[in-house]
Amino acid sequence: MLTVKIIPVLNDNYIYLLHDQHSNQTAVVDPALAEPVLDILNEQAWSLDYIFNTHHHGDHIGGNRELKKQTSCKIVAAAADSYRIPAIDIAVNHGDVLHLGEHKIDIIAMPGHTSHHIGYHFADKPWLFCGDTLFSMGCGRLFDGTAEQLWHSLQWIKSLPANTLIYCSHEYTLANGKFALSLEPNNQATQQRIAKVTALRQQSQPSLPTNLADELATNPFLREHSSELQANIALQDAQAMAIFIKLRQLKDHFIS
Repeated sequence: MLTVKIIPVLNDNYIYLLHDQHSNQTAVVDPALAEPVLDILNEQAWSLDYIFNTHHHGDHIGGNRELKKQTSCKIVAAAADSYRIPAIDIAVNHGDVLHLGEHKIDIIAMPGHTSHHIGYHFADKPWLFCGDTLFSMGCGRLFDGTAEQLWHSLQWIKSLPANTLIYCSHEYTLANGKFALSLEPNNQATQQRIAKVTALRQQSQPSLPTNLADELATNPFLREHSSELQANIALQDAQAMAIFIKLRQLKDHFIS
């Protein structure tokens, strides 16, 4: 059995701690900080085997060095990011395969937010740890990647089974929901999700993981086909890429 513990840190980051009970192997995804991870490891009497980094930003790798020092775990990250992520032990590329216990993990290139961003896909669950590529009702900003890269990364996510659980790295759902509703005010699925997430957040519960079915119904960055959305950004019947680029520009300046 593979379990996931969600660790909220900083203002809105989530660290994901994965433990396979059969093999007793443990991995952590994007540890911004070491201390809260070490606390749970000690509490559960788990040994940390791997750090899975999706990209190089400090709020995703900030705990790497201390965790490696304290646990002798191995850092897994994109080979192309070796100049930005120190002390990588297992450098991976798109199409590589890892295992946590008997669970197969496909490494997926997901550039856009950054140029060498990757995701970790557990097809047997199905789970996707996508860092800052896709958010609940949103997507990542463009740093050193391009809009075209990010669009293609999102198209791959759209191709996954609708029941895929998506573990994003930030609690942005409500802010993203306001943007989504400004584009599709008549989208009842978005209205219902905002109400549900508002209730969760009032109880200090995470809105994640999300699932792909909900994202396809409510996330504007996956809904370029929506006639209401197209009309509200004055790009009726435009190419999907052009709509996506306009949406990303609008979100960059949206005041929630």
